[in-house]
Amino acid sequence: MVHLDYRDTRPIYAQIADGYREQIAAGILQSGDKLPSVRELAAELSINPNTIQRSYRQLEAEGWIATVPGKGCFVCGLPEYTLEQRQELLAAFDKTAAALLRLGVTRDALIERLPKEE
Repeated sequence: MVHLDYRDTRPIYAQIADGYREQIAAGILQSGDKLPSVRELAAELSINPNTIQRSYRQLEAEGWIATVPGKGCFVCGLPEYTLEQRQELLAAFDKTAAALLRLGVTRDALIERLPKEE
């Protein structure tokens, strides 16, 4: 289930997409799992179905989910990132880490925040 925060500055569709990305990345949702239909999720969250549809379209365009006509939306798993996308993410990480170090955060504190390998 995706949780919405109406005080969050992100649009609702982005919160929904981010929530599903987090669940897939964490292994809560596995490849092949069926997502709720647009109508079901819209009723559950009490929001417009078009908002859900926009989230699902974005996730599908990014490779997180796939739509099977007549069956619904299913998790594809973690999308493959291109070398260029990885380089962009690493550059953003480097910039953020450098800014935190300038603010007095220690290297050890940064390392502690890295997820543990499973």
